[in-house]
Amino acid sequence: MPRVVVDVMPKPEILDPQGKAVLGALPRLGFTGVSDVRQGKRFELEIDGELTDEVLEQVRQMAATLLSNPVIEDYTVSVETVPAAVETLP
Repeated sequence: MPRVVVDVMPKPEILDPQGKAVLGALPRLGFTGVSDVRQGKRFELEIDGELTDEVLEQVRQMAATLLSNPVIEDYTVSVETVPAAVETLP
């Protein structure tokens, strides 16, 4: 079953208060060396049937109209390979 991933991030010119909060918390928790944090969203869509160009275009339309706010967010659509189930023996 194909999986399509939509990653949504604030546009670079948009302030990211959640990212700034995480950036401020990292040193207090002992983590150093991080100069910036941007927080986004990830959507994983399991697709029934074959993954065609038409299906990918439909996912792009979903991303543009529902999964992101195109005024303040950018999105990327990618296809992920779902590993086959591994059978374990007793």
